[in-house]
Amino acid sequence: METALANTSRKRQVLFLAILLFLWEADSETIRYSLPEERDSGYLVANLAKDLGLILRELGSRGARIHHKGKKQLLQLESKTGDLLLHQKLDREVLCGETEPCILHFQLLLENPVQLFQVDLQLIDINDHSPEFPEKEMLLKIPESVLPGTVFPLKIAQDIDIGNNTVQNYTISPNSHFHVVTRIRGDGRKYSELVLDKALDREEQPEIILTLTALDGGTPPRSGTTIVHIVVMDINDNAPEFLQSLYEVQVSENSPLNFLVAMVSARDLDAGTNGEITYSLFQGDDLTQPFVIDEVTGEIRLRMALDFETTRYYNLEIAATDGGGFSGKCTVVIEVLDVNDNAPELTMSTLTSSCPENSPETVVAVFSVSDPDSGDNGRIVCSIQDELPFLLKATFKNFYTLVTERPLDREQQEEYNITITATDLGIPRLATQHTIRVQVSDVNDNAPAFSQPAYTLLVGENNSPALHIGSVSATDADAGSNAQLTYSLLPGPEPWPVQLPLASLVSINADNGQLFALRSLDFEALRAFEFFVRAQDRGSPALSGQARVRVQVLDRNDNAPFVLYPLQNASAACSELVPRAAEAGYLVSKVVAVDGDAGQNAWLSFQLLKATEPGLFSVWAHNGEVRTARPLSERDAPKHRLLVLVRDNGEPPLSASVTLHVLLVDGFSQPFLPLPDAAPGAAPDDRLTVYLVVALACVSSLFLFSVLAFVAVRLCRRAGPAAGGGYPYPGLPDGLFPGQLLDANGAGTLSHSYRYEVCLAGGAGTNDFKFLEPILPDFHDYAPGREIEENPNFQNEFNINIQ
Repeated sequence: METALANTSRKRQVLFLAILLFLWEADSETIRYSLPEERDSGYLVANLAKDLGLILRELGSRGARIHHKGKKQLLQLESKTGDLLLHQKLDREVLCGETEPCILHFQLLLENPVQLFQVDLQLIDINDHSPEFPEKEMLLKIPESVLPGTVFPLKIAQDIDIGNNTVQNYTISPNSHFHVVTRIRGDGRKYSELVLDKALDREEQPEIILTLTALDGGTPPRSGTTIVHIVVMDINDNAPEFLQSLYEVQVSENSPLNFLVAMVSARDLDAGTNGEITYSLFQGDDLTQPFVIDEVTGEIRLRMALDFETTRYYNLEIAATDGGGFSGKCTVVIEVLDVNDNAPELTMSTLTSSCPENSPETVVAVFSVSDPDSGDNGRIVCSIQDELPFLLKATFKNFYTLVTERPLDREQQEEYNITITATDLGIPRLATQHTIRVQVSDVNDNAPAFSQPAYTLLVGENNSPALHIGSVSATDADAGSNAQLTYSLLPGPEPWPVQLPLASLVSINADNGQLFALRSLDFEALRAFEFFVRAQDRGSPALSGQARVRVQVLDRNDNAPFVLYPLQNASAACSELVPRAAEAGYLVSKVVAVDGDAGQNAWLSFQLLKATEPGLFSVWAHNGEVRTARPLSERDAPKHRLLVLVRDNGEPPLSASVTLHVLLVDGFSQPFLPLPDAAPGAAPDDRLTVYLVVALACVSSLFLFSVLAFVAVRLCRRAGPAAGGGYPYPGLPDGLFPGQLLDANGAGTLSHSYRYEVCLAGGAGTNDFKFLEPILPDFHDYAPGREIEENPNFQNEFNINIQ
């Protein structure tokens, strides 16, 4: 696995190197300017936008900037005018030294999209430095035997200016023995030689002091002087000679101090002190040299560290002087060899701290790399970590762009730490790493999701308004405002079960999804309802999600049992007729009741609470049937009143009571009289009831007598009596009516069949049977779902007259 990863990384580096070399060798158009050095900051170099044909408004919108290899900012671009200005004063000697021409390379970098322009600025030298001699005084020992025309070389004057601004001529103060001649070295630099015009006489003048002046070619010219002290010596007729006039050596830049660079050797044919030779550095390229020579042995050693990137060649002039003052010269050319001692430098030009997700290829960073080493030591390849969604592209020479390879997803990874590694090809290889942090900015690409697709909330009926009944919760994988949710209500998918709008039943807290009941709910009117809750984020465009919410109303025991039979609000009291011949268990009547609640709150039980004669009747607890507990006897009172209690199974239980009137008869032909109070200790109001019954019987008897008289008169007018005897209503059976008049079908609730009650009203001479269909109470307020069949309120009544 590691071998495969190494091969992949090596292939990417080779690819980047090939692209870099291709772009490096591509010929691109370069804008060149020239400028005298030492101009003040803010000096106008040129209008760069006009020269490149760029529109001014593009400079600001595309993020135009000037990029330079070094750390100091030398130039600046005025984006409003397109002018290229000096950011600081430029010194050609500091920036380029002796290099001519002095050209500074810049790049104009445009972002969005990335575009580079090469700009070269040539600094023109001005005469701002005077010539300088390495010593304030030069000592020459000249034997008096020297013939006129002898040449004595003098030390060269240094002027760090170039061209005509460097040393052009040497002069010496007026005298009668010497004149100076200006010569040109192989490297183009000018030096002076002192020529003897007249023979010297030590006895006449042992010392001569002259002033040597070096003049440059500037306008106005600058000069430097030194003192030439000439000591006239006795005769020495042989000067030292080096074994070779030119030495060429190479030394590595990482050589240690006191390293032996080279050793020169000279000889002198003289004897004695005139043949003793001492070595010295006569003249070098700089005022201070990193080399030192042993005066006796001629060994040249390193006394300062070398730097190939600063100076690549050194030209040393070595002088060999004998005891008589004669000297000879040789040249030592030292070439500094480069070693890979500089790691690549990475300069970040543009860096985007955040990158939007779900976007196509995006430029994250633009940077340049450089290495002051030479050859393979200065060739650089760049790479990043594998398996990152980013790609390095070489754009222009040593410029690279870091771009996204594919759209990013913030929900998978919020940020990336990208390490850019710049490695040279030297031995050993040196590398520089630069880590950048890229945040992935959020885009609203995730809709809110509820914790569950459907919620079921339970709330008891008769709740208080504004009751918190539950909560819904949704989350959004996005961040910031894209993850801030607001909740709202939507109607359910099916037709709304009630006429009340959803906004009048329930509300939701838009911030946290808490649900509240706005009104008191009634289980009998509304058992359940459904709606949707929508969660919507605050992104642009906004995304939303939905969840179904079902609210179920729980029943409370808030409805007492309601007695359907016997009716307690009838205009005339009705009694149950029981023959005295009834046996134990005879069905007297059945109490029918309903409860508007549900579940165990509607489970009804029946109990005989009070009876005129305890032990004669019993009530079945589950179906409300009233039956005789024992056989009837002649001693039993003819009239009985039973108080039956109907109770539900709620908590707390609710109840209702009903009164039954039972009349014991020998047969159904016995007149049925209204049932007075059976208890001997009846209330005082029972006597008034008796009076009213008697009055009603009298009036009824008078009415029946009138009817019979009217019928007799009508019959007398007929031609003859009606043939045949029998009943006026042939369809009626002969004998007594059936003793059991109540339907015992059902238990606790009404059945679908009709129930009739038989009431026997007492009169003077006739008995009327009235068959009445009971009038059921109105249950329009009863909750949906009750299985009660409501019949139209009507009453069928017919009378049967018995003679």
